[in-house]
Order: sequence, then C-alpha cells, then structure tokens
Amino acid sequence: MSNKIKTIFIGTPDFAIPSLQTLINSADFEVIGVITQPDKPIGRKQIMTSPAIKTEAEKHSIPVYQPIKIKNEKLKIKNYDLIVVVAYSQIIPKTMLDAPKYGVINVHGSLLPKYRGAACVQWPLINGDKETGTTIMKMDAGLDTGPIIAQKSFEILKTDTAGTLYNKVAEAGARILVPTLNDYISGKIKPQIQNETQANYVKQIKKEDARIDWSKSAKYIERFIRGMQPWPGAFGQLKIKNEELRIKIIWTSFEVLDINKYKLGEIFSFENKLAVQCKKGALLIEKLQMAGKKCISGEQCLCGHKDLIGKILN
Repeated sequence: MSNKIKTIFIGTPDFAIPSLQTLINSADFEVIGVITQPDKPIGRKQIMTSPAIKTEAEKHSIPVYQPIKIKNEKLKIKNYDLIVVVAYSQIIPKTMLDAPKYGVINVHGSLLPKYRGAACVQWPLINGDKETGTTIMKMDAGLDTGPIIAQKSFEILKTDTAGTLYNKVAEAGARILVPTLNDYISGKIKPQIQNETQANYVKQIKKEDARIDWSKSAKYIERFIRGMQPWPGAFGQLKIKNEELRIKIIWTSFEVLDINKYKLGEIFSFENKLAVQCKKGALLIEKLQMAGKKCISGEQCLCGHKDLIGKILN
C-alpha cells in the first residue's frame, strides 16, 4: 500500500509544467488528479487547443478535470491530502481551501508580498529590480495573501526578457517545491505572515498595455521593451499617409544615448543607425517589426524606410 501523499494539482499554462513534473517524479507524492481550464479556440483559425497542463497530465495517464468555474464545481476526486496550485487564474473557493489535510499550496512567480497578481514575472524586470524569484505559500481566501512557506531568489540580468524570466521562475519554483512540501508537512517550517506594508498588485497584461510611453526615461523604456518580450511585444504607432502603422520594438541597445534634442518619440538617425528620442536620453533600435512584416534590424529599416526619419512614434 502506498504511503505517498495523495495530491491534486491545479494549473493551466506551461509555467506550471515543471512543478507538475517534479511532483510526478517524487517518491513522496502521488498526483491523483489535475484540474485545469477548459480547452479553448486559439489563433486565426480558432483551433480548439488543450491547456499545456492537460497535455502533460495525459502523458502520465492522470485524470483531468476542466470546470468552467471552479467555484461551482463539486470535486469528483476523493481521498486526497494536499492541493498544489500553479498559475490557474481562478479564485480557489473556501470550501476547497479548507478540505485537504495539508491545505492548498501555491507556487507564485515573485518574491511576495511584492507583485501579487498575474503579471508578477514582467514587472520586477520593468521596474528595475535587482532580483526576482518564486514563493511557495499556503493559500488563503485573498489574492496571493497567504503565509509564506519558502522563497528562492535570483539576479535579474540585463539580457533577461519576460520570456527568459518566465522559464527561470518556473524552474526555480519546481526545484524547491518537493523539499519545501516535505519540510512543511513534517513541521520543520512554520509559514510566515506576509508584510502588508510591502505588498502591491499587478494585473494581467493585455496587448494595449504594451504601448510604449515615450515620455518615460530611455532606461525605463529599454526595460519595458524586454518586459513585453516575447508577448505581447512593445510597440509604438505612427501615421503614414493618414494610416496608423504599428511598429513592434523587439530589441534596443542597453546603453542610453545622451541625446535630448528631438521631440518625444521622434525617429532619427545616429551614426547610420535607427534611434528614437525618449524623455531622458534616446535608444538605438536594434530589431523591429512593422505590422504584417518580418522582423528586421534597425539598419535594414533605415536603408529601406528613410521616410521614417522625423516621424513621431506615439
């Protein structure tokens, strides 16, 4: 007879896969069911697509449940000891929070209490924080407000994007999950109440939130562009022949140009390279993508679109 701790896993995107895998591979835990979001249509052709966690669970023949609203769900899984939640995007109802012997444990993608909410990976980078990490906490009825069980931090590099941090945070959470759960369940760790004076919330990022505000400093905008990469992609818009043209800025120089003589958002040439004026300094544009076109270098854009010089991105 197995002495493994019977565990329900709740999550949706690929961010949650490393944590699910580490539980599946553990000698101490048995994942007896997975709860995730319903399949949904994706892309221009609206092809019905399963969540990443469903696909991973099915590889291991784990039963999958996909309630539209978990608060209305009468849980079909019985005799479980623990629930682990990673990136689910629905509020877990109190009846479920109170049900398992060892509670409901969440792997969150920031160093709580900072960056509660959905965009917890992007904003530490955008705001210029020196480090970020992951938090394992015991969930309560609030949004990311539960007591902290463990944390793991690491440095944010100047080459990091939201995409690279997303992977680093997911892996960091997975690495500490099983040892943290074992220490918590055995009583070696006492969860610590969060300091509410340090708390802030970051809502889910939408496509329009990626529009660049050129009245911000060049240093901020450079980080913002990395924070919106690979999705949704930071962008500016300009008018050409009375038509709005959206331009995604994929990558800029790390170093800020000490230039402040152009209008905010104005495109100009600097040493035969494409540049844009910000409030404090300017940025060299290394990679960009015009709507409906392939990604090109700033030099390629300057050669083929000299008419952009003097135009204003807004």
